[in-house]
Amino acid sequence: MKKPQLSFWQIWNMSFGFLGIQFGFALQNANVSRIFETLGANLETIPLLWIAAPVTGLIVQPIVGHLSDKTWNRLGRRRPFFLVGAILASLAIVFMPNSPTLWIAAGMLWIMDASINISMEPFRAFVGDMLPSEQRTLGFSMQSFFIGTGAVIASALPYMLTNWFGITNIAPEGEIPQSVKFSFYIGGAVFLLAVLWTVISSKEYSPEELKRYSQGDVKELNSIKVSSIIANQRFLKFGVVWCLIGLIGTFILHYLLNEDDFGLYVLFIGSLIFGLLQIASSFISKSGNYNNSLVSILSDLYQMPKTMKQLAIVQFFSWFALFAMWIYTTPAVTRHIYGADDPTSQLYNQGADWVGVLMSVYNGFAAIMAFFIIWLAKKTNRKSVHLLSLLVGGISLISFYFIKDPQLLLLSELGIGLAWASILAMPYAILTGSLPAEKMGVYMGIFNFFIVIPQITAAAILGFFVKNLFGGEAIYALILGGFSMIIGGVMTMFVEDRD
Repeated sequence: MKKPQLSFWQIWNMSFGFLGIQFGFALQNANVSRIFETLGANLETIPLLWIAAPVTGLIVQPIVGHLSDKTWNRLGRRRPFFLVGAILASLAIVFMPNSPTLWIAAGMLWIMDASINISMEPFRAFVGDMLPSEQRTLGFSMQSFFIGTGAVIASALPYMLTNWFGITNIAPEGEIPQSVKFSFYIGGAVFLLAVLWTVISSKEYSPEELKRYSQGDVKELNSIKVSSIIANQRFLKFGVVWCLIGLIGTFILHYLLNEDDFGLYVLFIGSLIFGLLQIASSFISKSGNYNNSLVSILSDLYQMPKTMKQLAIVQFFSWFALFAMWIYTTPAVTRHIYGADDPTSQLYNQGADWVGVLMSVYNGFAAIMAFFIIWLAKKTNRKSVHLLSLLVGGISLISFYFIKDPQLLLLSELGIGLAWASILAMPYAILTGSLPAEKMGVYMGIFNFFIVIPQITAAAILGFFVKNLFGGEAIYALILGGFSMIIGGVMTMFVEDRD
C-alpha cells in the first residue's frame, strides 16, 4: 500500500523545526572558532577543540536513530526526540558564549552538539517515514530551504547587532563580545520555538500504519535480519584489525615521530575504540543476543545497501571540505585578506563579522536554490545535479586564495551555497529509496557516520597540515577543501540511484 501524498503546508510544518536546528548550527559554525581564539586558543589547536562536535554526532546519531525506530508514545515516534533535543540544545546555546575558560567552551560545544544531534537525526528519518518516494526530494529540499533560511539570519546576527543596533563587537582580552552573546541568546529561543512548531503541527503514522505502507520492504528486511547473523561473525576479525590500526598508529606517533598533534591521536584512538566495540559485539552475539542495541547497530552497518556504500564515499569528500571551511574561514579571511591576526583588534573583529555575513550569504542562496534543484533534478537527474553543484562549490572554495577584495567573496559564497543546497537534499533523496522502512532511523543515523568521520579526519589532520605543511596559513586548508569537494562530485557518478 502506497503512502498518501502530503500537501505543501504539511511538508512545510514537518520541516519547520530545521529552521531552529540550523540556527544553532550556524551560530556554532560562524562563531565557535572566534570564541576559541578569544579565550586563548592558537590556530593549531582549533581543529582539536572542534573535534568534539563530530565525535558526538558519531556516537549520538545511530543510537538516537535506533531508539526512535523502536519508540512510540503520545507524541509519536520521532517527535519526542525533537522536543528533548531542542530543550537541551537551547540551554547549551545560551550558556556557550558565557564560558569563562577555553576548556569549558570546548565542553559546551560537546554538549551543544550532542543536543542538536538528538533533535536533528530523527528529522531525516521523519521524511522517510511520512512521504512517498515521489515527494522525498521535495521533503529534503524543504529542509534545505529552512536550513538556509535559519542560517542566513543566525550567521549574520553579530554583524546586524553591531551595525544596525550599535551593540559592540569588541571586548577586553579573554571576553566574548556582547554582539556574539546576544546572538546566542536569540538563537536559543528560536531553536526551541521552531522545533515546538513541528511537534505541535505535525502528526506521525502509527506503527501499524507504517507496517501497512511498507509491505514491499518485508522481503528485504528479512534478508537483512538473516544476514546480520553472518555479519556478527565478522566482528572479532575486523575488531582485531581496527585495534591493531589504532595501536600501531599511536605507537608510531608517540615513539617514532615524537608527534604532539593530539588530533592525530584522536584519530587512532578512535580506531582502537571502534575495534574494541566490535570485539565486545562478537562476545555478545555469541550468546545469541542479536537484539542487543550495539550488535544491532554494527550488524546494520555491515549490511548497508549498495547505494548507501557508494554515497558514503561522496559524503566523505563533501563533508571534509565543509568542515575545513567551517574551521578555517575565519582565520583564513582575517589573515589572508584582512591581514589581521590579533583577536582583540578592531580589524580582526571586522573580518570575523564579515565571515558571518559570508556564511549568511551561502546559506541564503542555498535556501533559494533548494527549490531550483528540485526542478533541475526533474529535468535531468539527481546525480547530475549533485555533480554540478559539488564542482561549482569546490571551485568557489579554491577562489578564496585568489580574491583580495572581501566584497568579491560574496560571489564565491553563491557557488558554495549551491553545493550546500545539494548536499542537504540530494544524497538523502537518493538514499531513502534504498532503505527498508522499519530501519529508516538507524540507517539515517549510520549514514551520519559518513558526515562525522570526514569531520573527525579533518579535525585530526588539518591542524597538522596547517602547522607543518602550510606554514601556518589557514587559506591552504580552504584550497584542500575545494579539491576534496570536486572529488566528491566526480564520485557521485558511480552511485546507483533507484527506488
